[in-house]
Amino acid sequence: MGSERVIGRLEALCYARHARDLELAKQKGGHPRGLKFDLAAGERVIAFVETFCRHHKGEWARKPLLLEEWQKDVLRMLFGWKRADGTRRFRKAWIEIPRKNGKTELASALALYLLISDDNEQGAEVYCTGTTREQAKIAWSGAVAMVKQHPDLKRFVKPWRNTITCERMGSKLEPLSADFGTLDGLSPHGDIRDEVHAWKDEGLASVLDTATGARRQPMTVEITTAGTYDRESVGWRHHDYAVRVLEGTFDDDRQFAFIAAIDEGDDPWDPAVWSKANPNLGVSLKADYIAEQAELAKRQPSFTNEFLRLHLNRWTQQVTRWLSMDRWSACPSEPINESMLEGRTCWGGLDLASKLDLTAFVLVFPNPDGSLTLLPRFWLPESTVDFQLKQGRAHYAQWVRDGWLQTTPGEVVDYEFIVAEIVELSQKYALREIAFDPWNASGISTQLAEHHGIQMVETRQGVKTLSEPAKNLEALIVSKKIHHGGNPVLAWMVGNAVVRRDVNGNIAPDKEKASDKIDGVVATIMAMSRVESTDDGYATRGFLSL
Repeated sequence: MGSERVIGRLEALCYARHARDLELAKQKGGHPRGLKFDLAAGERVIAFVETFCRHHKGEWARKPLLLEEWQKDVLRMLFGWKRADGTRRFRKAWIEIPRKNGKTELASALALYLLISDDNEQGAEVYCTGTTREQAKIAWSGAVAMVKQHPDLKRFVKPWRNTITCERMGSKLEPLSADFGTLDGLSPHGDIRDEVHAWKDEGLASVLDTATGARRQPMTVEITTAGTYDRESVGWRHHDYAVRVLEGTFDDDRQFAFIAAIDEGDDPWDPAVWSKANPNLGVSLKADYIAEQAELAKRQPSFTNEFLRLHLNRWTQQVTRWLSMDRWSACPSEPINESMLEGRTCWGGLDLASKLDLTAFVLVFPNPDGSLTLLPRFWLPESTVDFQLKQGRAHYAQWVRDGWLQTTPGEVVDYEFIVAEIVELSQKYALREIAFDPWNASGISTQLAEHHGIQMVETRQGVKTLSEPAKNLEALIVSKKIHHGGNPVLAWMVGNAVVRRDVNGNIAPDKEKASDKIDGVVATIMAMSRVESTDDGYATRGFLSL
């Protein structure tokens, strides 16, 4: 997989995911989740595109759409992986590449394939969707042009004013947008979404996602460039989810992701890194063109963000992650045997959210070798999990099913439920203290202290209190001395975390600027602040050297 060109970290993770699953599928007994790779299925899509689809613009107009190796790789993975029942593994695809890398042509070709493919999906409904009618018609118009240019294709497919039909299959391909008519009665087999970075809310996406239930193996393909960071926008949330799948934070067999972008720390003005974001560099995209755009951005600083976003696939105005997910993944992740920790000395951190939100409690166990073992607990109201599922955030429900996230009955967090579990943990382990933020936890802290004799310590959320333990957490992660047990909820929060800094270089977690919840990280740092302020905490694990 992949070519000889320089590729970025996220693209490499796509190929690595494929390679891991191939190895699992080859082992005795097959893939543990029943997945199989059918190379011929991917090659059929490639053959369809290269045989029947033609360019319809510019110097390549009317010439066959011959795919580059990276495009073939994408199609092989996207259509080749099958479930145990023989249907496609992937139901959603996030393909993020800059302009002029063949994005629209690929979208149009995929729309046609899903219209008349060998899925044997009679009465298939395929849509090219966008925020506006004009946007939705871009990929659809490309499909119309491809039909008109190929005589064999025209025999089976008929383009009309606002639809393309395949009479033999009883299927149709139409442009669709939120600003056009009713969205009732849809049953999509295929949904090609263009420039999702510009989608502001989940309205159209949610309607289409819920309408696929009657289809055996629906396919949603989101093809886009990078956008401007807005943690509430559809584009950012889908991009962020795709990144987490590639990094292994979310284990989602439904989601495929391919992202070509320069990496953090790359010099955007260095031509050597441009191929990371532009897999078609030297083919549909000339190096001279990017050089011209780079010079323009240098002369006009107001154009810099546009250059980074459109040509190097970097999300602009994006906050910078504090902790490296690669470093976090390299830390010990084997399941933690909680019974082996019984009687061990530990400190706790409690980050109590609003009654509608997520609450985190983390126990920190110092180890003789200077490492720390983390034992987290997370709670959320049942109604919040249901609400998040309707918003397209299925990971909460998955964590509940897998036992990583606990729900409390009703629409608000049941603090009595949380108190009971913390008390149970305090009886199981030698819990010295619990650090808590007094802003939202005075009631529960009083109950734990006065009714159950647990030592509670107010821990303010400023740099004065949290800087040293935050820096120590960073150092321990770098040195692979955090035993986190592969907890996916905590890993997700680590990936969300950002920090604020003062003039003296002190740091503290910043919930306001974080891309999503970081409660587990905050709870960990608060617990570490108590370990480091207690004499026997150091005696247990030795001094930490930065």
